[in-house]
Amino acid sequence: MNLEDLDFNLPEELIAQHPIYPRDHSKLMVVNKKTGEILHKTFYMIKEYFKKGDILVLNNSKVIRARFYGLNEKTSGKREILLIKQIDSFAWKAFTSPNKRVHEGDSILISKNPMIKAKIYKKETTEDVVVFEAPDLSMEDILQRFGKVPLPPYIKGKIESEAEYQTIYASIAGSVASPTAGLHFTKQLLEELEAYGVIIEYITLHVGPGTFKPIQEENIEKHIMHEEEFLITEETANNINKAKSIGGRLFACGTTVIRSLETASTREGMLKPMQGKTRLFIKPGYNFKIVDAVITNFHFPKTTLLALVMAFTGKDLVFSAYNSAIKEKYRFFTFGDAMLIV
Repeated sequence: MNLEDLDFNLPEELIAQHPIYPRDHSKLMVVNKKTGEILHKTFYMIKEYFKKGDILVLNNSKVIRARFYGLNEKTSGKREILLIKQIDSFAWKAFTSPNKRVHEGDSILISKNPMIKAKIYKKETTEDVVVFEAPDLSMEDILQRFGKVPLPPYIKGKIESEAEYQTIYASIAGSVASPTAGLHFTKQLLEELEAYGVIIEYITLHVGPGTFKPIQEENIEKHIMHEEEFLITEETANNINKAKSIGGRLFACGTTVIRSLETASTREGMLKPMQGKTRLFIKPGYNFKIVDAVITNFHFPKTTLLALVMAFTGKDLVFSAYNSAIKEKYRFFTFGDAMLIV
């Protein structure tokens, strides 16, 4: 498959800059991959497509305040740090910018009172190793007091509160981007689904910055997929397997959930408890092992996210759906509208 097969023209004004309130009042496109039917609904109407005994799987990862702004201690030049993964109490893998002006041994001043510095311990081609120096402060204190929520680059404005970029069930800190398909759910909607008999389960996949990276290889088979950590507990795996065995359909909310479940599933469609990393690149031709229905947002062209949706739905139907979304003025990307594929 070539990169041009994942391309489409998107009007810039359809890139959502702010969330809809209430969250479950965003638009919902329902796509039937068997019949090709496309329907236009409101997200809270998604409950009409569940039946008793179905399973909804959500990603409970929480976005951390991973972006820091500071000054080079010697030159006073502006610097930016985006944390990626914690490797020790105060040490992180990180992106630093401007990349060519950040050197091994540099100290970046984050705050004077209290004194907080981030030292570039190791400079590498892509990710650096940054060590925070802050007497009398824990790393958690540093994150909460001086870190910023790292909004995607296509969101130009500011959010009113951090909660706008978190799902209502986010509980395990570790992501640098929100698992955005889950942003549409409200507490009331989840309670209604549970009352109806839908089984709600949670996995954890910490979303990394690679989620925004477009495919650059003309032949997408050559694309090197980014790595992300995930956890599926034994209890969750058992509950899902039990529900599937008696006819429950599995609704996966978001590409992060899909990749986690498919990574941890056997060819026979049994889910294994697993804690590890996934580099699974789901693209057209992939045979899904456990996922029956998908809840997702509308994605960028030329991305692994669009390739995944295309693998589940089929190229022609995906483009029919996206053309319809553009015609109907759906909102795209992080704060945009949703699609249910059944």
